[in-house]
Amino acid sequence: MAGASPQGEDGASAAASNSQSSADKSVAPAHPHPAAAGEGGHVKAGKWGLIIGAIGVVFGDIGTSPLYAMREALHHSRSGGADELAVLGVVSLVFWALLLVVTLKYVVFLMKADNKGEGGTLALMALAQHAIGRRSGLIFILGVCGAALFYGDGVITPAISVVSAVEGLRDAPGLGAALSPYVVPIAAGILIALFLIQSRGTASVARFFGPLTLVWFLILAGLGVYHIFDDPSILRALSPHYGVLFLFDNGFLGFVILGSVFLAVTGAEALYADMGHFGKAPIRLGWLWFVLPCLTLNYLGQGALVLDNRAAVANPFWMMVPEVVYWPVLIMATIATVIASQAVITGAFSVTQQAVQLGLLPRIDIRNTSESQAGQIFVPSINMMLMVGVLALLVTFQTSTNLAAAYGIAVTGSMFVDSLLAWFIVRKLWKWSLPLSLAAISPLVAIDLVFLTSNMLKIPQGAWFPLVLGAALILLMWTWVRGTQILTTKTRKDSLPLTDLIEMLRARPPHRAPGTAIFLTSDPDVAPVALMHNLKHNKVLHEKNVILTVRTTDRPRVPDSERVTIEPISDDFKKLTISYGFMEQPNIPKALGVCRKQGLKFDIMSTSFFLGRRSVVASASQGMPLWQDRLFIFLTRNAANPTDFFHIPPGRVVELGTQVVV
Repeated sequence: MAGASPQGEDGASAAASNSQSSADKSVAPAHPHPAAAGEGGHVKAGKWGLIIGAIGVVFGDIGTSPLYAMREALHHSRSGGADELAVLGVVSLVFWALLLVVTLKYVVFLMKADNKGEGGTLALMALAQHAIGRRSGLIFILGVCGAALFYGDGVITPAISVVSAVEGLRDAPGLGAALSPYVVPIAAGILIALFLIQSRGTASVARFFGPLTLVWFLILAGLGVYHIFDDPSILRALSPHYGVLFLFDNGFLGFVILGSVFLAVTGAEALYADMGHFGKAPIRLGWLWFVLPCLTLNYLGQGALVLDNRAAVANPFWMMVPEVVYWPVLIMATIATVIASQAVITGAFSVTQQAVQLGLLPRIDIRNTSESQAGQIFVPSINMMLMVGVLALLVTFQTSTNLAAAYGIAVTGSMFVDSLLAWFIVRKLWKWSLPLSLAAISPLVAIDLVFLTSNMLKIPQGAWFPLVLGAALILLMWTWVRGTQILTTKTRKDSLPLTDLIEMLRARPPHRAPGTAIFLTSDPDVAPVALMHNLKHNKVLHEKNVILTVRTTDRPRVPDSERVTIEPISDDFKKLTISYGFMEQPNIPKALGVCRKQGLKFDIMSTSFFLGRRSVVASASQGMPLWQDRLFIFLTRNAANPTDFFHIPPGRVVELGTQVVV
């Protein structure tokens, strides 16, 4: 359904009933599915290309976790990681977290719940809304919370990933003491450079992500194999027995440790979010046959090293790197963290695009950076917000250990939302019985709750940051959605039904002007404000008049064959509905070209686009609280120009305004 746009009746906002999480990474390869690569040998080659691409984009975040996850979990144990049970227990917990959270929940289960091939929290929310067949406030709130929490993850991931790699300078052979004071400035410089190049797009560098990350995982596996032989008894940690025994031995502290163990699976939600770019098979194959074994080997190697040399508990990853290859590994670690950060940043751009299309945020300047790949976008305002947030975090927390306290809660919250939304899918869409649905969802929810509550214990140490950021974004989204609803209701109440207007014009025909007039509106059943003002002040009606509504569906994309719907109303008026998926950018002139196939032709040079611009005035006696009214007005004034947002030729636009009190 279409929603009102507070700037005017321009159909800019989609219904707020539909809604990164997850995180749609925009650095996808050109072919979204293996079959797209061709036939025979080309299919096989394309499949391998997709697997390598998925390794670069999907697994970048989880691939940097070995830099700090093991260290943080060991530090929180009762013995400080000095005894055998602590090492075996932590490695066991990490391994089984990878199996249960990543493999079972996302790879096996949630990847089956796709929205026309797309995944992520917003896609899952839209699918859940579609499954129940009506608007649901609960599903809407869950989707908003998931999207807001993803932005929290998007701020922390670049900070902790890059600083954890640069911290390797402190242990660099011969130079550690000299370089130690420069760790934060170097990390800040890398992050600033990363954000500054976003406007150039990622298409030119995306092709290198997969091979470089592939090399990084091979380094992780090689280091692990090299050190497993330090104490082969570490293989006992593959048994869940040691993880459970370790938790009981540490009592309540064991519950706290789970929050650090969760650091090993951050980035798991990307598996689900990136289905549309790579397809299920490449992601599943990449995880099961390459990424999971490499991560397991590395964690086992770190554990064996600590068992053999208890001093290595201070920083097990960097202590396992031989001096002769230390600098190459440090360089590759930095590259890997930059790639992981890039994936999260572009994911934030994609989530923003979806949120705008679904009516959760006002129109935002979204720029395409590639002519061949629709997913390659750049959002300047989000890029600046993320950069400021990342640098503020870096200056405030300084080290990856301090950042680890803030990390995790946003990801666990997003994963918890995914599990709750999956309930509506299995019950309403897949039609599973109640006992079967409970048996499938309850363990997932229970695991998420354990990790979520464990991470909430870190609120005083820094976990408050993503929660505060998420709460602020939820407030912004709720204000925008609520304000839009109030504005729509008020405008509809004060408007004239379109059919009544047409009858009045038949009775008293106005002066006719040559050409076509297109009136953008969010409600095609009432006379657009711009049309009423044109008749009232200019006393003129064009020969052809089109009432145009831009509608966002609960699907990721809409094929061109279903793009436009034309409904004749009278000889002078037609209703035109242009539909877009929540992952598409509206382009009205391009959509009008599709109309030619249905017999409705437009000469763009003799067509005028009329936009109704509303000037919103706050009122303390109606609508939202006054402070929220003012926030809503601020958002409307800073929304992107509808002419640019819809790619309408500026020389063909006429704006007519009115004042509305909310």
